[in-house]
Order: sequence, then structure tokens, then C-alpha cells
Amino acid sequence: MRLTVIPAYGRDYKSAKAVKADFDANKDFLICDMSSPDDGRYVNADDLKTGDTLHIRYQRNTKQTSCVKK
Repeated sequence: MRLTVIPAYGRDYKSAKAVKADFDANKDFLICDMSSPDDGRYVNADDLKTGDTLHIRYQRNTKQTSCVKK
């Protein structure tokens, strides 16, 4: 599964390293993917299966990085 998400609860990040640290810390992200039936739902690393990919937008949605569930 591949989803585009943004940080939840008003969080934002300055670097991809900070995004990946919060993903690994199991923080919530908001699904912003109109092609997904889960659009608008919260997701974290525990909700994903091994191999699932999140494309995470950060720095006021101007940059993007990917995180894969291991």
C-alpha cells in the first residue's frame, strides 16, 4: 500500500530526518490521498504492514520524503 500523508495535529518538520524519527516513534499522520478510501483517517507505523510506504509531506507541504514499514 502507498499513501500520501501529512503530519497530524498541526505538527510540521524542517527536515526529513525529523519526519523519519517521528514515524519510527509511531506518531500519527493524516492520510491526504483522494484516491484512497481512507482519506482523512489517521495512520501510524503500527497500522501498516511490512513493506507499506508512506509519502510524507513536510515543511508546509513543500517537501516530501518516503518511509517504509520494516
